[in-house]
Amino acid sequence: MQAGAAGLVACAARPALGAAAIVAPVQPKINPRLMERAKAALESKRGQIRDGDVIAITDFSQASRFDRFYLVDMIGGMVTSYQVAHGRGSDPAHSGYLEHFSNVVGSEATSAGAYVTENVYYGKYGRSLRLRGLDHSNSNAEARAIVVHAAKYAEPDMVDHFGKLGRSEGCFALSQISLQYVLQRLGPGRMIYADKV
Repeated sequence: MQAGAAGLVACAARPALGAAAIVAPVQPKINPRLMERAKAALESKRGQIRDGDVIAITDFSQASRFDRFYLVDMIGGMVTSYQVAHGRGSDPAHSGYLEHFSNVVGSEATSAGAYVTENVYYGKYGRSLRLRGLDHSNSNAEARAIVVHAAKYAEPDMVDHFGKLGRSEGCFALSQISLQYVLQRLGPGRMIYADKV
């Protein structure tokens, strides 16, 4: 009898089956120092950025296997995150970590700083988003054809097999599904901020 009663108590303590469905997902956390830098960049570039309602922040301090491309709703506070590849010139040993930034044409590296998103176009990787660098550290973005696009080497199964994403030539390469969400929410005239802390 006592064992049966204990069993009833244990069952009563379990949450109802539908309880998990009403729990809000945990929002991704952005490094506070990086968030402050991004906000400062948004404020200082106001004349070149049409819309400040949604911005993207890329934390290249993290390994490529982690979500590190954040879409931030500056009005509602909602944050979503995605995996993103970095340039092979920034990670020559292919460790999965960005070692350094470069703005040099032909470097195949990722560049730091604030970018403004421009038009969507169809290129080598399908739908892509053009970028213009707004800082001295990424002023060659257009000359280097640095854009946001999808690529097979940025799909999650790369992490499953190799523990890291592949590398771009400096572009922000996302999975095909992630790109659709990013293009829908980011669009032209908004800021992407890339840096390490």
